[in-house]
Amino acid sequence: MEIKLRPGDTLWYYSQLFMVPLNLILDSNPSVNPNKLAVSETIQIPGFESQVHQIKHGETLWKIAGVRNISVDSLLLLNQQLNPNNLKVGDEVLIPNRIIKRFVDGKKKYDYSSLQEDINRLKKVFPFITVHTIGNSVLGQNIEEIKIGKGTKNVHINASFHANEWITTPIIMTFLNDFLLSLTNATTFRNVRTMPLYQSVDLSIVPMVNPDGVNLVLNGPPEGQKEKIISINEGSIDFTGWKANIRGVDLNNQFPANWEIEKERKEPKGPAPRDYPGDTPLSEPEAQVMAELAKKEQFDRLLALHTQGKEFYWGYEGLEPAESRTLANEFSRVSGYKAIQNVDSHAGYKDWFIQEFRKPGFTIELGKGINPLPLSQFAEIYHDTTGIFLASLYM
Repeated sequence: MEIKLRPGDTLWYYSQLFMVPLNLILDSNPSVNPNKLAVSETIQIPGFESQVHQIKHGETLWKIAGVRNISVDSLLLLNQQLNPNNLKVGDEVLIPNRIIKRFVDGKKKYDYSSLQEDINRLKKVFPFITVHTIGNSVLGQNIEEIKIGKGTKNVHINASFHANEWITTPIIMTFLNDFLLSLTNATTFRNVRTMPLYQSVDLSIVPMVNPDGVNLVLNGPPEGQKEKIISINEGSIDFTGWKANIRGVDLNNQFPANWEIEKERKEPKGPAPRDYPGDTPLSEPEAQVMAELAKKEQFDRLLALHTQGKEFYWGYEGLEPAESRTLANEFSRVSGYKAIQNVDSHAGYKDWFIQEFRKPGFTIELGKGINPLPLSQFAEIYHDTTGIFLASLYM
């Protein structure tokens, strides 16, 4: 919510007026010098949206404040051009509306446009987060990273490497929404105080690694690509089994961690709906983006969200650090998911991360059943995995 600074006001006063932690106001206004505030300077207040209200007969700002349990001064602040003693029926006033409920709707077919809509609103309501376009998909869709927190522990979570595992995206976006609400409303999240996590962790989220593939599964092939994509799909117009990117390359078989083994033994020898590792490692732009991100940001731990199995994998070739076992035990405790150290698989993002950086990496297989998992499992998956996400931050 935007306001205009008045003479004599301070950011500390706004923190008290709106009952929002001062550090979140400071982080929402990085270009503002709190010691040299300028009158009429625009200030972002996180956790609020302004609503337009039409004055009814007999209404005053004082009556509106009383009915809504807000400060009269908050109304005066938002309506500085208005004469509060000369209100007329039909006049429009802005009212600060505290956001206390989740607005990310994860229980729907969550395609790229759904993600963009939610990212835009999250950025508007919680301007202390940052959103970066870190690269583009084959079809030019933005691959975006959302960052939150001011700490030194770098944690990364990604979702939708695989197209028909798209439910992982609304799961992590719902978590993000709930986490942000707990910060601006100073509430706990699953009995965890989140402000200490915000202050100690730098959280990176890439909610949709494979936007082209997700759109294909949910919306069908784009114009101009139908014939080629249907051919890759062996003539079928049913794309529910499609895991790959739009070129038929499985992005989670693209990383240089014994890639040659996967290349040799995988059955598809050319573009396919799933399992084809490409002609070379890191041939696909989406995989290149994720490799460069890890190299640039030097994450301390990584969670890659997939479906399905209610289990997770935490080792690779004995290269994982001792810390991984401790984390795995806690993840299993809080979720009920089975912890599996090693599987006969290579070339995944988690595999490469452990090999490259010798830091904890996890592939989390959400839910159980046949991909794509039905939305009827959403609530159960979210309940089970929220503990994992929080543990990855506080451990």
